[in-house]
Amino acid sequence: MQKSESRYIKVKRHIMDGIKNGLWQPGQQVPSENELVKLCQVSRMTARRALEELDSEGILYRVRGKGSFVAEEKHQSSLLEIKNIKTEVTNQGHQHRASLVEMSSIPATVELAELFRLPKDSNVFHSVIVHYQNNEPIQVEERFINPEVASDYLQQDFKSTTPNEYLTQIAPVTEAEHIIEAIVPEKQYYNLLNLEQDEAVLLLTRITWSFDNAVSYAKLYHPGKRYRLGSRFTPKA
Repeated sequence: MQKSESRYIKVKRHIMDGIKNGLWQPGQQVPSENELVKLCQVSRMTARRALEELDSEGILYRVRGKGSFVAEEKHQSSLLEIKNIKTEVTNQGHQHRASLVEMSSIPATVELAELFRLPKDSNVFHSVIVHYQNNEPIQVEERFINPEVASDYLQQDFKSTTPNEYLTQIAPVTEAEHIIEAIVPEKQYYNLLNLEQDEAVLLLTRITWSFDNAVSYAKLYHPGKRYRLGSRFTPKA
């Protein structure tokens, strides 16, 4: 058993050392199972296990029918705090920019009208914004806004600021709900995130309240290979 473990760890170390030394850059393909069998003198099952573990650890990502590729360094966001993505990106030494896809007033669904406590025939504000880390899209932010709380939302310039910055100034968050899931979204989100059709997409659905008023219902789409969510907290005694 120990011999089998040391063999697949040897394969993992071979690939990780190559990435660390710049032999394989993010987005470049690493050796296939058959190539690793010859390079590392292991069985195909051992090579497959090493590639699968590196994929599950986020070091590689696999494309069906093509092979395994080096994953981009993942931008990490907090689960427990409502943070501004612009601040998160710049604090990690990268450049942030935003591209506005849509800003409009649309009829409220029954669910949104109930959430925002609006009459059934009301409109809500709707925005779709793509956030970039350097030149890579890392988030598509789709928001539905309570117009009773943020009446001038559609007049904001969300290329110079973000919805998060604007909303926390006029309606500080007192409560929030997060739901996280891996999904297969509509084709437009793959296009906006510059992803292949079969790549993983991580969706964070967030509802925020300011005291008694629901302010925002946001759907935040992230490329699974370039983004991760993490948190750390200290329980109170």
